[in-house]
Amino acid sequence: MRKLPPLRSLHAFEAAARHGSFKLAADELGVTSTAISHQIRLLEEIFGCQLFQRRPRPLLLTKAGARLFPGLRNGFDAFSGAIAAVAEPDAARTVLRITSPNAFASRWLVPRLSHWREANPTVPLEIIGTDAVLDLRAGAADVAIRYSRKPPQNFIAQEVFRDTFFPVCSPHLLAGDGRPIQRVADLLHFPLIHFDWMNRDPGAPTWRQWLATAHSIDPDLETDRVWDLSFREELHAIDAVVAGQGIAICSDVVISNELRNGVLVKAHPLSLPGYGFYVVSLAHAPRTADIEVFSTWLRSID
Repeated sequence: MRKLPPLRSLHAFEAAARHGSFKLAADELGVTSTAISHQIRLLEEIFGCQLFQRRPRPLLLTKAGARLFPGLRNGFDAFSGAIAAVAEPDAARTVLRITSPNAFASRWLVPRLSHWREANPTVPLEIIGTDAVLDLRAGAADVAIRYSRKPPQNFIAQEVFRDTFFPVCSPHLLAGDGRPIQRVADLLHFPLIHFDWMNRDPGAPTWRQWLATAHSIDPDLETDRVWDLSFREELHAIDAVVAGQGIAICSDVVISNELRNGVLVKAHPLSLPGYGFYVVSLAHAPRTADIEVFSTWLRSID
């Protein structure tokens, strides 16, 4: 049998970490902030370490909390999808349930959903933003957007995008420094922002890979730079870049809105190849027609 801490405590921690607030977590779960605090302290006693930094604002995770949060968040997302498929069969047949990587869902898909509603008003969507690979065969979702170098095996997979990575930053960061970026080494005058690649691909388009590639252009370039800011979540790294806290290597697909609006700008033209975004479904999915409409719609939106 699995030996797990109390589910109530895990739920309280996940909500507080997701909202960055005990109060908002309490509002979501219908309890008091004191109850949330109590459940989290219970978890900390079980684990023998603190999960949140004890400071008034902002509410920040410790290293232990940051390690715990993604797994719990993805787990609760999986629970939600599986329960919805069983508990609401009628709704499941009407709503097209889509699982997508968090960053793509937040930065690309959600801002464009109004276009879907205009074009397909009779097919409501449920977006399950998670970096976990949910099991389509178990009914966790109708269709998945998967991010990988190659098409997922044993599924129907259609590539809709393939991204490119390059350094980006806020234009205010460059204006405030006053020094133009004329060569690769000039980027090292600024804070470098890194985020984890959970697939552990050694060829992933990270700062380490980018600096190694840039070294062939500028042999004097420092390639063993320690990151000034490092995040476990890609979304947090993007937020830090938008706030003008440094330069990050980002996907041109994920931050397409920010690039188009001038919120972010390319800091250097050297780029790295990314991965493909695939619409993935079962070979004999019951919602084949709706899935094909959704895939076609994705390819039609810029």
